[in-house]
Amino acid sequence: MTDSEQGGGQGGLVYTDDRGVANQPFPADYRAQLLAFLRTYLNNPAGIRDAAMAEPAQRTVGGRLRYVSCLRYNAREIDGSYRGVVQRAVVYVDARLDRMIEKVDDICAGAVYAPFPELEKLTR
Repeated sequence: MTDSEQGGGQGGLVYTDDRGVANQPFPADYRAQLLAFLRTYLNNPAGIRDAAMAEPAQRTVGGRLRYVSCLRYNAREIDGSYRGVVQRAVVYVDARLDRMIEKVDDICAGAVYAPFPELEKLTR
């Protein structure tokens, strides 16, 4: 194997290398992963409104092909008020939730959203 095949490249080992830009596995349990993440990510995971999500689709993020699920929700603030619907992009690497992107720009353009009732049922 060459350095580039091992992920070594010019700067040594690169931890973000994966099996290739086009060979990402579909994150079959993406809903469960996302719910577990949001339970800790949100200040108040109870009482979410207007939850909708697009099924993961392959999109280019940071120059790499990744599965991305687009998400919309209106979460309660600590004081109980709602700040309005926000949109996020959830990126999966090797079928695992890797990160959430707050500024979705073009990543979620054309996403087809469906209700996400499981998110509205979250509790603390």
